[in-house]
Amino acid sequence: ETYIVYNGLMVKSLADRLVEAMAEHLHLEVRRDIWGYNAAESLSPDQMHSIQYQGTRPAPGYPSLPDHGLKDVLWDILNVDTSIGCKLTDSYAMEPPPSVCGLYIAHPDSYYFNLGPVGRDQVVNYANRQGVSQLAAEQALDT
Repeated sequence: ETYIVYNGLMVKSLADRLVEAMAEHLHLEVRRDIWGYNAAESLSPDQMHSIQYQGTRPAPGYPSLPDHGLKDVLWDILNVDTSIGCKLTDSYAMEPPPSVCGLYIAHPDSYYFNLGPVGRDQVVNYANRQGVSQLAAEQALDT
C-alpha cells in the first residue's frame, strides 16, 4: 500500500512539472513565433530561470496577481469549462489538478514583481472596483 501511495504522489508531481514545462514552452513559442521578439531565441535553463526574455507570464494566486478570483473572469471570457474541460472549485483550484492558468503579457517593459503590504485604502479601493465587501477583498488579496 505504501508503494501505491508513493507512486500516486510521484505521478501527480510529474504531471504538475510537465504542465508547467508545457506552459513555459508555449510562452517560448509565443515570444519567438507569434510576437516575433527574437526568432532565434535560445536561452539556457539558467537564463530562463533568471527571466532574461521579453514578456511575462503572471498567474492568479502568485505575488504579482494575488487574487485567485480573477480566474472567474478568465473562465468566463475564454469559456474554459466547455472549450477545454477544465473546471474551477469553490476555492479556485483547477480540476484536473495538473493545470495552469495565466496571462502572457507582451509589452517590452513588462516585468515580474511582488506586491508589498497592501494598505487599508488599497483594500477599500479594490473592493469598490470589484464590487465585493472589504472582507472578501482582504481574503482575495490575502491581507
